[in-house]
This record gives sequence, structure tokens and C-alpha cells, in this order.
Amino acid sequence: MHEMSLAEGVLDLVSEQARAGGYARVTGVWLEIGRLSGVEIEAMRFCFDAVVRGSVAEGASLEIDETPGSAWCLACAASVTIGHRADPCPRCGGWQLRPNGGTEMRVREIEVE
Repeated sequence: MHEMSLAEGVLDLVSEQARAGGYARVTGVWLEIGRLSGVEIEAMRFCFDAVVRGSVAEGASLEIDETPGSAWCLACAASVTIGHRADPCPRCGGWQLRPNGGTEMRVREIEVE
């Protein structure tokens, strides 16, 4: 489950930002996770709740915005929206797709006290 290491990385990032700003507590974290990132949202929620215990972010709410996946279709030379890496092109049905969006995960915002 790579979500555990991702949650630990998020905690490291938000803890560092809170420390740099002189804040005592992180009360909220907003993530953007792309549909093609390979991150399971519910597993991420579970792991985040586990890693924040005893930290500056203990009890922080976690909000996740799932961003759509997109790919460049080599067959029809168009950028298309896809839900999974294994999906065919919705325009032409082709399989020659190069993902170009929705593969990322980022911390969009943190709320601190």
C-alpha cells in the first residue's frame, strides 16, 4: 500500500510548513489527486488518519478533490478525457493514448492555527 508513504510525505510537508510559519496546529489539508495517479482515495484517507496521530496535524480534516484524467490520442491527434489508464479513446476507440493530465497528486492548501 503506497498510500501510507504518500500520507507520510503529506504529513512531512504540512508539518514543515506549519513549523516555518510558526503555527502550532494544522486543522485542515486539501489534496488534489488525479484519477490516473494510482492513488486509492479511501486508502489515502485511512492512511492519513493513521499517520497524523500524535503530530501537529492530529485531528486535521482531509479534503480530497479528484481531478479528471486526460490523454493525447495518437490516432486522432486530440486531447481526450479518460477515467482509467486502460480506457480507449472516447473519440475514435483507439488504444494509443499518452496520459498528460490527472497523474499528479499535490497539496493544494493547508489550514493552520
